[in-house]
Amino acid sequence: MARQPKKKGISDDRLFTLDVLITGGPMTDEFAKNNPTISRTIQILGGQTLEHLHKVIFTAFDREDPHMYEFQIGGKGPTDPKATRYVMPVAMDEPYTRTPPAGTVTRTPIGSLELKAGDRFSYWFDFGDDWWHQINVVAIDDEAPRGRYPKVTKRVGESPPQYVDWEEEEG
Repeated sequence: MARQPKKKGISDDRLFTLDVLITGGPMTDEFAKNNPTISRTIQILGGQTLEHLHKVIFTAFDREDPHMYEFQIGGKGPTDPKATRYVMPVAMDEPYTRTPPAGTVTRTPIGSLELKAGDRFSYWFDFGDDWWHQINVVAIDDEAPRGRYPKVTKRVGESPPQYVDWEEEEG
């Protein structure tokens, strides 16, 4: 059984295993049909931040262009105004039409989020194209085997192109 989350600023060597699924974004019908599930399993240490998680997701789905992103914890799914939001530092000064952010991705360790196995949360990448991801907490182990983290341990489905050439797809 996993121990209680550690306080911010204290080393946290717990190993979080997360399944990250693409649940929405600009994909052609043919791509979606050929890839009904698009997911990556990621392992990350509790002391690593949401920014570390973003970077491994970005790489795992073969993204090329950086864009704004945020994580939403709690709530009933993406865009739930009751979700707790963690944003890029530059977004802390933006005017808010929703709940103000709880913190920045650069200063929020995974282990501080009080997650438990079975929880899920959202990752929103590129506020124009709206790539939505659901992140499922598969397991939390008290310690990690030696190695480099975060890392991708499983890939299901092809990575969709970050930008679809809609004219090419129609022709």
